[in-house]
Amino acid sequence: MSLSTVDKKKVMESFALGDNDTGSAAVQVAVLTEEIRLLTGHMKENKKDFSSKRGLIKMVSRRQRLLRYLKKADEKKYKDVIGRLGLKDRS
Repeated sequence: MSLSTVDKKKVMESFALGDNDTGSAAVQVAVLTEEIRLLTGHMKENKKDFSSKRGLIKMVSRRQRLLRYLKKADEKKYKDVIGRLGLKDRS
């Protein structure tokens, strides 16, 4: 149900600013988005899995906070990230 290590590395490489970048806001948003997509599919099949639902809500909130920070810090990078991930600008 979680993102495999190989998939996570691919996402990190595509959004990283440098070679060793694994924790920038853009990378964290990209990884969270992929995990949210996986968990959303799980929730469609298992509607009564309330523990996973809570985790999904926490991930969405965390991604929202990171996106808010990214927009405040670097709006150009923010627009690039939401464009590449296919997210909507909710502000």
